[in-house]
Amino acid sequence: MLARTPISSPGPLARAFERFRFNRAAICGVAIIVPMFLAILTYPLWWGVKPNDIDLLAMNAGPSAKHWFGTDGVGRDIFARVMDGGRISFFVALTSTVISAIIGFLVGAMSALAGRWADAVTMRFVDLVMTLPPVIFLLVLASIAGTGIWPTVFVISLLSWPLLARMVRSRLLELRERDFVMAARGMGAGLLHLLLRHGLPNSIDILVVFATLQIANAILLEAGLSFLGLGIAPPAASWGNMLNAARSTAVLEQYPWQWLFPGGALVTAVLAINFIGDGLRDAFDPRAELN
Repeated sequence: MLARTPISSPGPLARAFERFRFNRAAICGVAIIVPMFLAILTYPLWWGVKPNDIDLLAMNAGPSAKHWFGTDGVGRDIFARVMDGGRISFFVALTSTVISAIIGFLVGAMSALAGRWADAVTMRFVDLVMTLPPVIFLLVLASIAGTGIWPTVFVISLLSWPLLARMVRSRLLELRERDFVMAARGMGAGLLHLLLRHGLPNSIDILVVFATLQIANAILLEAGLSFLGLGIAPPAASWGNMLNAARSTAVLEQYPWQWLFPGGALVTAVLAINFIGDGLRDAFDPRAELN
């Protein structure tokens, strides 16, 4: 008799990808954000107008073949500024997310794996940070750090890591009682080995979901700070400061393209990224297979 070939079942990552692939909202988010991101990155190659070029003959001009999204009060092209503002918003969001993810993972993992005293001290500090009013804390930090890209990255990074630290700690507290972690400790493995060999691989799903949702949150935070004059300062383009420049009643009523397009880009990007984050969260949830 011929021996039967065992049928290999797909791994957890393959099953997660399969669940994500059948999430219509998540796929819709990918279909929106990928072309948008590529257009933002490559627009200087195919759009001849720069964000701060002034056309005195086309001030407050409506959308046309020359200016797809119209112009603002000094004749700058709205389309170029929306694209350039998207580059700044995505750069701030991605950079601050990477920094906050690194801080959150290290704090949470060290709290879970470094011992009782490290856990107690670290978690009390995290609790202190989380009890601070986020809006007031954000405005105070922004006023201290000043305006610009890197101060904005710094402010958003400092505000975003505590929740991830608590999630990573919760995951690794259960992991540290597993036999393979206890065996590694018994063989003399140090904290760095435990963090990189066991902590990081078992926290990938948390980090991916956090990073995706945090990008959308960081875009909103950057836009809010720029709208209040504490983020990206003019003449640099930002979706937030473009909305701030168009907040007067005359512009809202007579020149709606000056706020409609940056506001629409902001809402579209945040919704698409949130759809992707929700899809990743459901895909990495093992209980989703029971649904």
